[in-house]
Amino acid sequence: MTKITVAKGDGIGPEIMDTTLEILMAAGAKIEVEEIEVGEKVYLAGNTAGIAKESWDVIRRNKIFLKAPITTPQGGGYKSLNVTTRKFLGLYSNVRPCMSLHPFVATKHPIMDVVIVRENEEDLYAGIEHQQTDEVVQCLKLISRPGCEKIVRYAFEYAKHYGRKKVTCFTKDNIMKQTDGLFHQVFDEIAREYPEIENEHWIIDIGAAKMADTPEAFDVIVMPNLYGDVLSDVAAQIAGSVGLAGSANIGEECAMFEAIHGSAPRRAGQNMANPSGLLQGAIMMLNHIGQTKIAEKIQNAWLKTIEDGIHTYDVYKEGVSQEKVGTKEFAQAVIANLGQEPKLLKSVTYAENAALNLPKYERKAPAKKELVGVDLFVHWAGKNPDELAAIVKTLDTNEVKLSMITNRGIKVWPEGFEETFCTDHWRCRFKPTEGNQMNKHSIINLLNEAIQQGVDTIKTENLYTFDGKMGFSLGQGQ
Repeated sequence: MTKITVAKGDGIGPEIMDTTLEILMAAGAKIEVEEIEVGEKVYLAGNTAGIAKESWDVIRRNKIFLKAPITTPQGGGYKSLNVTTRKFLGLYSNVRPCMSLHPFVATKHPIMDVVIVRENEEDLYAGIEHQQTDEVVQCLKLISRPGCEKIVRYAFEYAKHYGRKKVTCFTKDNIMKQTDGLFHQVFDEIAREYPEIENEHWIIDIGAAKMADTPEAFDVIVMPNLYGDVLSDVAAQIAGSVGLAGSANIGEECAMFEAIHGSAPRRAGQNMANPSGLLQGAIMMLNHIGQTKIAEKIQNAWLKTIEDGIHTYDVYKEGVSQEKVGTKEFAQAVIANLGQEPKLLKSVTYAENAALNLPKYERKAPAKKELVGVDLFVHWAGKNPDELAAIVKTLDTNEVKLSMITNRGIKVWPEGFEETFCTDHWRCRFKPTEGNQMNKHSIINLLNEAIQQGVDTIKTENLYTFDGKMGFSLGQGQ
């Protein structure tokens, strides 16, 4: 018997959770439920996190969390509970299988069977944002080697365990050479450890176009957080419906399982909602905790129900579907089919011990780190880069001098183009003068001089090499 934490959520959440649990119990799942309250009620009671401390204690004690969709109130100050849960509990891997159910659910891609493995903790979802000038705000994209290694290894281990033949990596490392470049580099390193599994890399834009057009070309796709968030929804929709897809959020200690859709408050309390997404999440949960035969029984019963044409309103189609049913009636149809298998759709057989036990990340020996420059970001309302350069060059010392100015990443000094549109946010790069070496005191002196000259520096970014390799980007056009 495994004790799990359950949150019924908001909107359609309680309805689809009740029916999902009913199916699990009817199938003989060996689980004990401990329920907590999260979501809208908790937010509106004054808790901006949407979850009480006592509920965290329950989740951490039980390790397994089955969560229905929740509603985050509109307006500032409320943090996404999904993002918070993933990061607090170290749920680094988001897994979303997207398989078509042709011809029973409408799709343009009848043989699609793709699994999206999305990094879940970092990238732009670190949520570190600042307004820096009147015209410019920034969001920091954080990619770490541990984050890359853990998610890429998970993708290959998943493929190995479930008999998948290929793992594809999507990045935009032709533009973001440091962040996405690291993700691609780690992918190539780890791929060499799995010679039996085909590997490939696509630039995200053409890869996304290919996936939307020919998803059968892919098997397992691993991506950084933002790309994975967008494309997992695209993949679910083109497979048939976002309402049919579940997801697993896996960490080294805990795991959370859910539907990928929202709380749909307009459909709440009407016995209309499709419980399939949450049920798919629950089936992934059963696999994770080792109850693979129960998971197999439920999945095959669900496939047979779909094949029988017993459909909720969201996938019902005249001439294909046999009967339009409500939430409760759909669950009863799945229960009635327990022990049976589909005839046209492919039945499933799950391997025993489906949980993936990956090694913990081990930190590598540190590289030789050398300070080789500094970027001063300056708030200046002028338009002519040459005028700004004349002002900023007054900060030059015997140790450092201005080498470049960029605006929104593009080099505007020296030898900029007058056609380039500039905002009030400027990056001024200083490098050591001939024969000198950079140090932190050089930066402090530079900032003190900026204060004296009335130059409004809004942030600095140190420029390093690591084992002699440049750890920063050039200006566009440099």
